[in-house]
Amino acid sequence: MDREEICQYFNSIIKNEKDVSAGMAAIRTLLKVLKHSKSETVQELRICLQHAIDAMRSTETPVTAIASGSELFLRFITLATLDTHSIAECKGIMLERGKVFYEKLVAARGKVAKVAAHFITDGSTILTHSKSRVVLQAMKEAAASNKIFQVYVTSTSPDNNGEEMCQSLTKLGISCTVILDSAVGYVMERVDMVMVGAEGVAESGGVINKIGTYTMAICAKEVKKPFYVLTESFKFARIYPLNQVDLPDEFKYTSSTLNKNLKKEHPLVDYTPPHYISLLFTDLGILTPSAVSDELIKLYL
Repeated sequence: MDREEICQYFNSIIKNEKDVSAGMAAIRTLLKVLKHSKSETVQELRICLQHAIDAMRSTETPVTAIASGSELFLRFITLATLDTHSIAECKGIMLERGKVFYEKLVAARGKVAKVAAHFITDGSTILTHSKSRVVLQAMKEAAASNKIFQVYVTSTSPDNNGEEMCQSLTKLGISCTVILDSAVGYVMERVDMVMVGAEGVAESGGVINKIGTYTMAICAKEVKKPFYVLTESFKFARIYPLNQVDLPDEFKYTSSTLNKNLKKEHPLVDYTPPHYISLLFTDLGILTPSAVSDELIKLYL
């Protein structure tokens, strides 16, 4: 597959399968590249997969989950090369390991949702930010347990994904109200907790997520409301930003925006430091922010 075909396949998944995240779409694309690769050595195969990752990172999709998911995928499948002799055998094992890895990703969201749903109590009021598939799944689990609760969701400029989240929650019979991004401080005293998703989790336990998450976390800390992050472990990234400036530009802007004057552009994501986060609900269990680095070490061993 050439660069254009890779981008086309990846973008078609993002466009046509709304329930599939960018990270999962990246893994599926890499599996297809691996299957059709005509590489004759393991090194050529790795280079081929790296080119595919670079191609996906050049699309208009935010790269945070693509970067972390792809790196873990490569790590997971290339362990197979240690004990094989022929490239055909190696490729076969890599494909099998890749499929196992993807199946784990598919199951991860459900695991996170079940863990987080226990924290949603009957009669509670929750504030969430933008649209998060895993937060939606957790609320669906809670509603299925006959819990009655109310949700405030930010409209989230500039794409207004919060409106879409509200529609999804309403279809599930969950009471939901869309609020302005600037009204976060106003409604914070009314809510019992904040639940947000994540595009990536840094080594520090801090979170990279839709712009406005950091503001929400500061408000929650000020009025002593728990701030929960729901995320799959494939979003754990090996980066350690200390502040907003430290966050790589390719994480904050789309590839087409990177060539412009960034001082005049609005970032798509921000970084929430770990001391604002109460707990992270993951498919590895419930973690404190300080435990993320330990889990990252295990994932990359």
